[in-house]
Amino acid sequence: MRDEVIRRVRVAVATVVLAGLVVAPWVVDDYTASILARTLALGLVGVSVALLTGVAGMPTLGQTAPYAAGAYASAVLGSQVSDVGVVQVAVAALAGATLAAVTLPLVVPARGVIVLMITLAIGELVVTVLGRWRSVTGGTDGLAGINPIRPLWGLPVLATDQARYLYTLVVVAALVGAVLLLLRTRVGLLLRAGRDDEMRLRASGHRVALYLSGTHVAAGAIAGAAGSLLVVAQQYISPADFGFDTSALLLLGVVIGGTASVGGALVGAALVIAVRDWLFGVLPGHAPLVLGALFVATVYLLPTGVTRVRRPRGSPRRPIPAPGHPDAAPTRDRGPTSELRV
Repeated sequence: MRDEVIRRVRVAVATVVLAGLVVAPWVVDDYTASILARTLALGLVGVSVALLTGVAGMPTLGQTAPYAAGAYASAVLGSQVSDVGVVQVAVAALAGATLAAVTLPLVVPARGVIVLMITLAIGELVVTVLGRWRSVTGGTDGLAGINPIRPLWGLPVLATDQARYLYTLVVVAALVGAVLLLLRTRVGLLLRAGRDDEMRLRASGHRVALYLSGTHVAAGAIAGAAGSLLVVAQQYISPADFGFDTSALLLLGVVIGGTASVGGALVGAALVIAVRDWLFGVLPGHAPLVLGALFVATVYLLPTGVTRVRRPRGSPRRPIPAPGHPDAAPTRDRGPTSELRV
């Protein structure tokens, strides 16, 4: 009964938030609409971090690498080939997925803190390359004056901050919806099973490395698409947009929102951006301190994130049925081991 109430409350809150996001461009100024669009783009990268960290069990500090690859691919494509938004999003997602696929041999075999170090190194290496590849990226000066896009062929260009925000909102909603639907299938169950007990999943005959590889590439595609949205929102990019500060803020936002929650990644990113951008004007020089306090408070008070509710101490849990029990998951005899049906 309590779980049903919590589910309904979450649905109601999500509905109210979505409605607020839809009407936002008509009640805020241009500057706020631009910040909201950038927040949505960064939140989409946070979704890719949550997919890897919370769902697949691969903590990462390197999602800024496919994020940057997608952003620069979209910017170069928009200035030389096509100004159509769906084309740029597709190419940016492909660029992010390609970079993620190239780094698979480094990331997938590693575990724990080693993964964090490897992904951090990859992200910093990409930022260094972007800063030195002046002929394509503009170096540390970045790319300015990027042409506005049109969502589809034949439609007018997005000439206002409100229009760019609505376009960003539609793309983010579509991609987040696709991720949520995918995680409700057997794919999501397998990823969570590997996160909780990888050895058991391997012993059951599942190809865990293949699942993790597919997740890493998919997360790279999502981050790449977010890079295209950043270009739309800012119409300017530079390597500074993808440095270590951004990586740390992404992971912080995911932890605050709940590492295994896709919606929590968006909420966490919004909180982090609000502290970094809006409170910076109110408390100049103290935004990092507020962020640190927010992180510590979340870890101690809400260890599962602001979008998750802990089960009260002493509440009954559903017992795990023993093998052979009528409610136990079916297994198939494979000699010394059995196949885990997830």
